[in-house]
Amino acid sequence: MAGEGDKMEVEPASASPTAPPPAEPPQPRAEDEEEDCSDLSDLLESAQDASKSAADRIPLLTSVLRDPSERYGPAASALKERAVYALARAYCEDGKHDEVVTLLTGTTCAPFFANVTKAKTAKVVRAVLDAVCALAPESLEMQAQICRNIVAWCQAEKRTFLRQRVEAKLASVLFQQDKCGEALTLVDDLLAELKKLDDKQLLVEVHLVESKVHHGLRGMAKSKAALTASRTNANAIYVAPALQSQIDLMSGVLHCEEGDYDTAHSYFLEAFEQLDQLDDREKAVPCLKYMMLCKILDGLSKALGVSAGGVAGIRSDRAAADISGTVSGKRGVKYAGRDVEAMSAIAAAASERSLREYEAVLQKYPRELQDDLLIKHHLGTLQEQLLESNLIRIIEPYSCVEIGHVAALIEIPLPVVERKLSQMILDGKFRGILDQGKGRLVVYEDSDVDGAMEKGLKVIENMDNVVTSLFARSRNLRSMMV
Repeated sequence: MAGEGDKMEVEPASASPTAPPPAEPPQPRAEDEEEDCSDLSDLLESAQDASKSAADRIPLLTSVLRDPSERYGPAASALKERAVYALARAYCEDGKHDEVVTLLTGTTCAPFFANVTKAKTAKVVRAVLDAVCALAPESLEMQAQICRNIVAWCQAEKRTFLRQRVEAKLASVLFQQDKCGEALTLVDDLLAELKKLDDKQLLVEVHLVESKVHHGLRGMAKSKAALTASRTNANAIYVAPALQSQIDLMSGVLHCEEGDYDTAHSYFLEAFEQLDQLDDREKAVPCLKYMMLCKILDGLSKALGVSAGGVAGIRSDRAAADISGTVSGKRGVKYAGRDVEAMSAIAAAASERSLREYEAVLQKYPRELQDDLLIKHHLGTLQEQLLESNLIRIIEPYSCVEIGHVAALIEIPLPVVERKLSQMILDGKFRGILDQGKGRLVVYEDSDVDGAMEKGLKVIENMDNVVTSLFARSRNLRSMMV
């Protein structure tokens, strides 16, 4: 018998002759193996050949998407995603807008979308939509139809988040088409959904579109309220520089409408610097034009003694109105073109206060000056101010002058001058009457304001307020006693 300190020796068990052989490592499944996508890659590289036209690239890209082998692994999906983007660009370059409209919702991309994740589908749809809008910015009807098709497809597939983002894009396209009523209806319905979800990123974009629509309808109060809501939501999240520049741009537009040109210029400058850093020339040029417009309006207002309300005076300080050198240095070289030339020509005409030169500039640059809503509106106001200033300067030495003589001096048709003079008399720009029987304008001298009468009217107004307040109090006391 072994002692307590002894240890028992255990012999190792010998392998049983009937023991099963060790299991082999599991073989990888076919779906985990690396897919052979060399044929798809070759087709895609052949389609990206710069020597081929868009019409030649379309069949090659379509064959990549209609893969008979139905490969949708990571490599194949990446190649097919690139094929979707390239096919959209090829359709736009070839002018096949009908094919672009049915690209995403038709049979070409349906198998690809059915075999990838919803997030990937949303990414591809939004990227294609942005690419189409950038490649065909003038084809607004095509953009709107694409958005409507995608919205209908999203409703059938129950993809709510993608539908909301496409509807926001559709509202922006409708606004560009001047269909403000449809855009506003769509924005109102969309905001009701987004406020329940509290999607702040999309709320920022939709409120910004709402502000633009109300501005297009000349509803400045509602436009400011929508912009304030957009800024409030933007303060709670990170906003990309491109979107922040659009918010600053809209803020500058509203301040410009209110006549606060200094503040508007600062907002436009902020937006321009952000877009300049992003190297987005297409959106930076309008900001630069708005900056020049603010300088023109502010300089002319000071030169003519024009208040924010538009009352014309007769000051003639040309140095204050000479702002033709606003664009200079690197900025002028980088963004030189017809847009900058048009605004410089307007600045030169404003500094000279020449209506003939001003109208010649409008006829020479119709697209650069008339297509933009803000510039068109303020250039119309600027033309009225120039006309009033010139008329006041001409009639200032006279107590009685023939209207035909005034029209000859200012080189404007007689009916236009007569109508403008009558409007200025009614607006209180000067005191006088039109003797249409003799074709003369009789100008009265400005009489001193009777201070006693003004104070008397103020006293009567205050007494009326007091009596009205007493009647209201007595009515309340009677109702309490009864």
